Amino acid sequence: MPANIVGTYRQQPQGFKAFIPSRFPPVDGYVFDGAIIKKASEATRLLGKLDGITKLLPDLDFFLLMYLRKDAAASSQIEGTMASMIDAIEAEVGNNPSIPNDVDDILHYIRALRYGMKRASKDNFPLSLRFLRELHRELMGGARASQFADPGEFRQKQNWIGGTRPDNARFVPPPVEEMKQSLGDLEKYIYQEDDTLVIIKAGLLHAQFETIHPFLDGNGRTGRMFITFFLWHQHFLENPVLFLSSYFRKYQQIYYEKLTDYHHGDISSWIDYFLDGVIDISNEAIEIVDKITDLRERDLVKIQKLGKRAAESAAEIMPKLYAQPIVNVPLVQQWTGYSRPGAQEVINRFIKMNILSPKDKDVSYGQSYVYKEYLNIFSGG
Repeated sequence: MPANIVGTYRQQPQGFKAFIPSRFPPVDGYVFDGAIIKKASEATRLLGKLDGITKLLPDLDFFLLMYLRKDAAASSQIEGTMASMIDAIEAEVGNNPSIPNDVDDILHYIRALRYGMKRASKDNFPLSLRFLRELHRELMGGARASQFADPGEFRQKQNWIGGTRPDNARFVPPPVEEMKQSLGDLEKYIYQEDDTLVIIKAGLLHAQFETIHPFLDGNGRTGRMFITFFLWHQHFLENPVLFLSSYFRKYQQIYYEKLTDYHHGDISSWIDYFLDGVIDISNEAIEIVDKITDLRERDLVKIQKLGKRAAESAAEIMPKLYAQPIVNVPLVQQWTGYSRPGAQEVINRFIKMNILSPKDKDVSYGQSYVYKEYLNIFSGG
């Protein structure tokens, strides 16, 4: 594809150059070579397979919740967060006072994704600039860095990426007026009918959003959520099962380089990387579904070997572990209504079945218990 179609750097009165996007999309549209189209077809095929196989899960909502946490942790880590998915799950239990403070970033990301899923599940929801502002509000509102983010509002001043000020920054997005024009183009393109494959269009929208950088903070996280919601909105996915942040986190430096390639007009380079991510994550998620199905069957056999009353209580708790694989006694009490000794007895039964294990062997009071084999499926061990 020809270069220099995405935008140009323009000198500003304040003494720095800002990137001014061209009209989006270009008047002549996009043309990709056969290799990109072939890769897009493979990505589409795998996404369809993933969408189909997840429908077979009896607890799809629990799978989505775990994937939300996985994506939230990876997306937040791209922005410098050190906390992990496991820290986030423990924070939800509220049992570990030593959890890093920046787990707040992950929890807010989960909150934003949940909000978006609830909002998007309503009929005829508009995937609009307003929706993106709402996601940003949920992501940054009350967060530890929210005092600089103006949650839910597009910026009213210049921002930049890298460096200490615009004149030594790695990248300077468009000034406010040009930003507004570019956002208008972005919103129109969401609904524009053209020949661009949906999966490629998702990659173009993400790159263009990151180029515009319309928020003071939280652009990367909001933009990565945008990918999933766009594909869902287009009915490309029946359920929001594609989350690319772990791929972008794994190849983070390449992620930045490919977005820079996009700014320089090498759109195919960015789309090629983006499609690799879709293929990689789709294959990973399909494998995870297979592992979950196998684990569930093995653990169900263990429960069926218990006595009738013990099996009934175990069967009541087991599905909840798919959503909350780190538990403590108060949480099991909350689930069952049992006394503290009764809840501990149930936990001990799960330990004997090698389903749960103590998280910290040296802790004698306030112990947490981990569904380790299930958690390892998502965390990679």
